[in-house]
Amino acid sequence: MTTSRPNILFIMSDDHAAHAMSCYGSKVNATPNIDRIANGGMRLDNCFCTNSICAPSRATILTGTYNHINGVRTLSDRFDGSQQTMPKLLKQNGYQTAIVGKWHLGHGAESDPTGFDFWSVLPGQGDYFDPMFIEEGGNRKFEGYVTDIITDRSIEWLEERDRDKPFFLMCHHKAPHRPWIPDAKHAHMYEDVDIPEPETFHDDYSNRASAAVEARMRIDRDLTKTDLKMDPPEGLSASELKSWNYQRYMKDYLRCVASIDDNVGRLLDYLAENGLEENTIVVYTSDQGFFLGDHGWYDKRFMYEESLRMPFVIRYPAEIKAGGEDRHIALNVDFAPTFLSYAGVEIPEDVQGVDMRPILRGEKPEGWRTSMYYRYWMHLDVDHHVYSHYGVRTEQFKLIYYYADALGTTGSKDIPKTPEWELFDLKKDPNELINVYHDPDYANVVKKLEQELNRLQAEAKDEPFVVRT
Repeated sequence: MTTSRPNILFIMSDDHAAHAMSCYGSKVNATPNIDRIANGGMRLDNCFCTNSICAPSRATILTGTYNHINGVRTLSDRFDGSQQTMPKLLKQNGYQTAIVGKWHLGHGAESDPTGFDFWSVLPGQGDYFDPMFIEEGGNRKFEGYVTDIITDRSIEWLEERDRDKPFFLMCHHKAPHRPWIPDAKHAHMYEDVDIPEPETFHDDYSNRASAAVEARMRIDRDLTKTDLKMDPPEGLSASELKSWNYQRYMKDYLRCVASIDDNVGRLLDYLAENGLEENTIVVYTSDQGFFLGDHGWYDKRFMYEESLRMPFVIRYPAEIKAGGEDRHIALNVDFAPTFLSYAGVEIPEDVQGVDMRPILRGEKPEGWRTSMYYRYWMHLDVDHHVYSHYGVRTEQFKLIYYYADALGTTGSKDIPKTPEWELFDLKKDPNELINVYHDPDYANVVKKLEQELNRLQAEAKDEPFVVRT
């Protein structure tokens, strides 16, 4: 029996920052096919992750719950596949479901994908070339470039699906995850171009918490030969070496992005050629943001804007007007209830996110959140050495508390550091360079934000590390 319920195509990349998309005003690259989604629907400008790291964000997207609830707080935590997920609920209510590409939530009887009619996923991070895929019937190796293969396999599934059922397809790209290896088609892009350095490229981390100073993800010193793929020229000054590293890093990163954009175009063309455009919701997003030389960094983890902000563009001609933009605070915890709502499936009471359909329709719903809660748990991980922290972001302010303790989490080092606070006035200081937590002029702001942080933690059913006044 055919149905009028919408199909859902959810395309997610890994570490693709919003400021590396032309629909978000990128100054360094063009993404014409991702722009097709934004131009045909809506772009969310304040979509944030609740934990800026791969596995936890993916667990939140699947469940609609925060990481202390779904059990995936760090990269080392395995996902409990027996818990309720959005794909399971869609499948139970008549959707045909599939996931192809990056999973990164563990493997084995307890952690393999559940709730999917078909799944074919990369082991761990997977390989850029000739990748192995894990499937229910065993492992399969494919020749070629991983972004193309994930798209090929997604289209194959669309071709073979039961056409009497609506579909939910999660197409999860590995790229542009480190070490940023491009395919042959894009290997020479930007060769004769200098990628502009961001405003905060030479940030010296003064007037900031120790966490910013101690982090090991600096462009000038922490990129490896595997990342850069060649030795730098001899005789460079420290400043010249930093710029050289940045060009090597960014060009390969953007080459990987170009391949993703081409493959997004292939999926959009498939929908158009098969009469599926009008009744298919198409989303493009990434599992979190990423530093593109901002603050002199690569990677993510911090609650700073470039890491916190997720790209989110969505097209659904039946309900979303073309060319829309929205600045309401939306979160990755909202994705699951939103897709359930579109599918006509009742949203369970224990889902912690909210249905985004009102803001996607261009409405201004009363009572919409004006603040969000964030928590990064993986204290002093081996590669990046970022302190554990949590915080609150409102429309103007951001309060971060580096409690800096492992608290027994897997993948963390049990080396407590001195707790510290940061407060940023995003209106006056959008680049987050000036910590005003100890400024007497912001004493009332601090008090209100600490109260709001307590409220958000209670609402999320999380426990604070310390009792604040």
